[in-house]
Amino acid sequence: MGNARVLRHLPARLNARRPDARAMEKAVSDFLAATGVDVDDPNLRDTPRRVTQAWLNDFVDGYQKDAATILEGTFPSSRKASRELVVVTGLEFTSICPHHLLPYSGVAHLAYLPGKKVVGFGRLSALLEMFAHRMVLQEDLANNVARELSSHLGSRGAACILEAKQACLRVRGARQHDAWTHAEAYEGMLKKDGALRRELWVRIGRHALGALKK
Repeated sequence: MGNARVLRHLPARLNARRPDARAMEKAVSDFLAATGVDVDDPNLRDTPRRVTQAWLNDFVDGYQKDAATILEGTFPSSRKASRELVVVTGLEFTSICPHHLLPYSGVAHLAYLPGKKVVGFGRLSALLEMFAHRMVLQEDLANNVARELSSHLGSRGAACILEAKQACLRVRGARQHDAWTHAEAYEGMLKKDGALRRELWVRIGRHALGALKK
């Protein structure tokens, strides 16, 4: 099994090393020089530092966080035996595709069927952001979020549905400017119970359609 396939199943801190900002700046500087551009252009002189800060603060800071910490503030659930879903729709996210290091962004719809505990809605957004702020395929992003909702909350079912605009499709290759990509991941009862999954889609359907019109 290749390293990429192994890494996608590791739940929390995928990178034990601390980032090296100085090495990142040098790498960006070397890359710019290798393209043949004039690195003394006033608009490019500070680019290595700006690019490094953007990546550290906005694109790969998720490697330094873990799901257990994000989801630790839970509350007792009063619906342990019910089929009532907790759903949040329209969470915006941006991530980086590992294939071309180009961004993709869109909306996420998260749901879980509580076991003994529930968590604040803000924690669901933080979990999504933690995994999105890594270099990750859209399919793996959905799987990671659904898996952690299931394992850390002890939920009886979980789902993560992502709709995104992929820069890989829009600015290179086929240049499909209007294309949207979709990825779904289900755990527990939401994977096994078709009726419960349909109930979820009824709840998020109008929000999904609204996102596609933006």
